[in-house]
Amino acid sequence: MRQNVPVRAGICYSHPMIHASDPILFSIFLIFFGASVLATCALYARQSLLVAYVLIGVICGPALLGWISDASLISEISHIGIVFLLFLLGINLPPQKLLRMLGSTTLLTLISSVLLTGIGALIAWLAGLNMQEALLVGVALLFSSTIIGLKLLPTTVLHHQRTGSTIISILLLQDVIAVVVLLLVQGGSGSLGRVALSLLALPVLAGLIYLLNRYVLLPLLRRFDVIQEYVFLVAIGWCLGVAELAYVAGLSHEIGAFMAGVALASSPIALHIAERLKPLRDFFLIIFFFSVGAGFNPSLLLENWLPVCLLAAAALLLKPLLFAWLLRRSGEASGLAGEVGVRLGQMSEFSLLIAVMAYQQGVIGSTASGIIQAATLLSFVASSFWIVQRYPTPISPSQELRRD
Repeated sequence: MRQNVPVRAGICYSHPMIHASDPILFSIFLIFFGASVLATCALYARQSLLVAYVLIGVICGPALLGWISDASLISEISHIGIVFLLFLLGINLPPQKLLRMLGSTTLLTLISSVLLTGIGALIAWLAGLNMQEALLVGVALLFSSTIIGLKLLPTTVLHHQRTGSTIISILLLQDVIAVVVLLLVQGGSGSLGRVALSLLALPVLAGLIYLLNRYVLLPLLRRFDVIQEYVFLVAIGWCLGVAELAYVAGLSHEIGAFMAGVALASSPIALHIAERLKPLRDFFLIIFFFSVGAGFNPSLLLENWLPVCLLAAAALLLKPLLFAWLLRRSGEASGLAGEVGVRLGQMSEFSLLIAVMAYQQGVIGSTASGIIQAATLLSFVASSFWIVQRYPTPISPSQELRRD
């Protein structure tokens, strides 16, 4: 699904003020030094840290200073953060709990997906796009961001409260839909067959993971669990190995990483692994938000400002209202329904991926791709700002709302 990028792509040597001998090191310097400066300013201004990460990407990217001339390399590296995020999520979800969660939100997710696709398609069609492009824009609207949805949930809410379990189950079902859409976009005439094969591969992969976990991984961890460096190494190897195995089977790295985490959830050492990997996850997620900003072209917003704003507004306003209404109809309390709706009120990293891949495959034109990308970025910034100001999060600038 992702293109190989040359190692030295991404740094603009032609800039008169920049003479970087090591492009990777210089990129990391820009990301973390710049993010630390803007994050400090954001905290003083009582703003979301995620906004600071995106903003430093815009500043350093091609749109302004041009120190990062191509965000492809950074984006490829940052993808690891999403993989670790899903792995750590799975570690805290034993299989029995996961099945109960998914069963309670499947119908809700399907109904919301159909309605949001229709709303997005209508906006795109009124903007002058053809039906195929309008449908892809609508599909891009149905997804909510796994990163924002999970990153901004306090740990106690994420794993031990109804709010967390509801958000997790909806996001996981959306991830499955995203994999099907990406396969359809990428596969061309043989895409339906590829989707069928990938879905059939899912239970086979689950069985293989179960056997490897029970007869290889857990015995090794029980034997050498006193050597923390070994546990850390094996956990990363297991996460990335299963993620790559899922990718080979036609699924996504994210689904593989999540399944790897669920397999470990019943292990006594699972919580220890989760704590050790959190800093690594955060490292790559900062890079992810930087890459989102660095890849943004402000001209996309200026050229198509009306459909971009309408699509972003649908994600920020209509999506929370729709989820809240559906959750109340299913018997959830109004307070929980409203909070879940707001936390899911944005577009997704999958929306960006669909926009880029569909354009590369010739499924949609540059205008449709640009509308999706600009609306997604706007929804990221506005949604994270609103969540941090209103609900408990680990990165809230307010002492009263800061929870972890």
